[in-house]
Amino acid sequence: MQQFLNVTLSGLSQGAIYAAFALALVLIWRATRIINFAQGAMAMFTTYIALALIQGGQSYWVGFAAALIGGLLLGAVIERLVIRPVEGGPELNAVIVTLGLFVALQALAAILFGGSFESFPAPFGLRGFTIGEVNIAVTPFSLFVIGSVLVVMLALVALFRFTDIGLRMRASAFNQEVSRLLGVRVGRMLTLGWALAAMVGSLAGLLIAGGNLVFPAYMDAVIVYGFVAAVLGGLESPVGAVVGGLIIGLALSYVSGYLGGELVTLAALAILVAVLLVRPRGLFGPAAARRV
Repeated sequence: MQQFLNVTLSGLSQGAIYAAFALALVLIWRATRIINFAQGAMAMFTTYIALALIQGGQSYWVGFAAALIGGLLLGAVIERLVIRPVEGGPELNAVIVTLGLFVALQALAAILFGGSFESFPAPFGLRGFTIGEVNIAVTPFSLFVIGSVLVVMLALVALFRFTDIGLRMRASAFNQEVSRLLGVRVGRMLTLGWALAAMVGSLAGLLIAGGNLVFPAYMDAVIVYGFVAAVLGGLESPVGAVVGGLIIGLALSYVSGYLGGELVTLAALAILVAVLLVRPRGLFGPAAARRV
């Protein structure tokens, strides 16, 4: 019973991390209709900025804030200088560019920060709680992760449902020409979408790094699981991203705890294929319109 409880709690904690990354993918998709495969590399790069400040004597929270601001600026710069020139062409062009960015940012991080493993601190304790004689696999940092993800989810829901900026971002993503005719500054909305998505991705990178080792490729596995979580929940839904992340976290935790860690990647692939076959739009995706 204790093993089941610990495996479940561990899965929820890990699932919250996948959910944070899935939220960044949902945000960039809803704001620009682009899947950004460089999201993880961008998050890794800003995490190294935070680590450099912390190692230089600054507090964790100074590095935390610097990483979020760095992500905001990095997303805006990449949209303006790299993505904007290919936005008018075939949709595949932007996808290929993000894949190139993924490789380039990892190589640049290795050059600037080195390829060795570095320990990243956590702002809260990493020891689980003890109730009586039972050790529970939930730490203060895990609670911080879950709370951060819920706050981001609620903020994104509020942004897209209750604000003019969210409405303009969605309009710009769906039809740029009509949006311009209606007075929407499409270029600014696309830049804002990339900037906000990069900031959320930076948060995910910090949450993943807390109490762990970081290196230029430390986000690679999370990219895969976060993408599966986003597809599972539905790329249109912030709530779906969180639910999908928690489901993936629980599923992979059960597979690792009872069947073996070597089957985790295969299980994630099986979940992705099953979702694409049964419900391609995800659990919370909108129903497809059907003409009759």
